Amino acid sequence: MRKHVLSVLGGVLVLAAAAQGVMLIDGRERLRANAEPSALLSGCTDVPEAVTLADTLHQRGLRIERYMQDIDRRKAEIAVAEQQLTEKLVELRKVRQQIKDQQNGSSRAQTDDIARIIAVYDQMKPEQAAMVLTNLPPDFAAQILARVQPETGARIMASVEPGQAALLTSYMGAIRAKN
Repeated sequence: MRKHVLSVLGGVLVLAAAAQGVMLIDGRERLRANAEPSALLSGCTDVPEAVTLADTLHQRGLRIERYMQDIDRRKAEIAVAEQQLTEKLVELRKVRQQIKDQQNGSSRAQTDDIARIIAVYDQMKPEQAAMVLTNLPPDFAAQILARVQPETGARIMASVEPGQAALLTSYMGAIRAKN
């Protein structure tokens, strides 16, 4: 019994909601129709309450019409602002992509530069490479040593004094730990 009552109540609520939706969709026309004095009042001009009520309703209808026009104007402004925001967003995304492309290009250039430097150290004699590396900052020298061929790196490390070799080894361990 309860299920049937709930089903009927649900159906009634759905119909009521649908009727409200139809009224909202067609609401402006209904308001416009009520804003004009009715032909029925032509015979009631001698009743002051009816005339006052008709005038009040007419004024309210006009006010509602102005509100509806204001809402339409605001909707148009919002649509324009939304379009401008969408265009700005597209432009910002393009700029962001250009920045990423530039960063990728510069990181590729740095990688190429480092590869050329490493190739130079691979070609040098170990004693000469050791002399140059000991004059470089330890972190940069360790990065170079970490990237050269293992045999070349071992020969270079053998040519470096023991204290400097220990320092470079610790930096190389830190570099490998990061990667």
